[in-house]
Amino acid sequence: MIKEPIKFERQRSEMVKKHIEARGITDPFVLDAMRTVPRHLFISEALMDQAYGDFPLPIGDQQTISQPYIVAEMTQALELKPDDRVLEIGTGSGYQATILAEIVFRVYTIERLHSLFIKTRRLFDQLRYHNIVTRYSDGTAGWPDESPFDAIIITAGAPRIPETLVRQLAMGGRMVLPVGDQHTQDLIKIEKDEDGLHQSSLGGCRFVKLVGEQGWKAG
Repeated sequence: MIKEPIKFERQRSEMVKKHIEARGITDPFVLDAMRTVPRHLFISEALMDQAYGDFPLPIGDQQTISQPYIVAEMTQALELKPDDRVLEIGTGSGYQATILAEIVFRVYTIERLHSLFIKTRRLFDQLRYHNIVTRYSDGTAGWPDESPFDAIIITAGAPRIPETLVRQLAMGGRMVLPVGDQHTQDLIKIEKDEDGLHQSSLGGCRFVKLVGEQGWKAG
């Protein structure tokens, strides 16, 4: 790991205490990951002093890094285990992928914007997250060659649940994604078993739109 100023370590600890634990996140794996990953390295230097506030921040290409609480909530909802293989749709800044990588065996993450793909791959290597595998592609198509996955997380708002990704979810697997229109969505958890799919709502949210063959059209 890159050596960081002590102020960021303190701010991160305070973030977890005030904005994560205080709002009901209890999974010890998630809390440890949130205390460990240096969120300030996933945004521009000009915004680093805002890195540990509980709000999203721009990362370029009209994309954002999600607020810490939403990252923690979605990660906890996946009910991750150390030997899990997880697919992430929408690498973005790379922050969510590294939170996952602190917990599970392997993370497969797909990004459709080439500039973000290159930037995050370099950052993963710099931070030595060797259990993150990246791909530059339409995320809504998933990663069939590596499926099935124990968990799938979609970090952009979808107009509907992508059937292709449901098929790539293992029996007993969990998927978390925002579904709705291009302005507001409902954060949904899906569990897959022999009886089919079981869906529950985690509440309202707002994400950038999921662009792709099974998402919104670009533009």
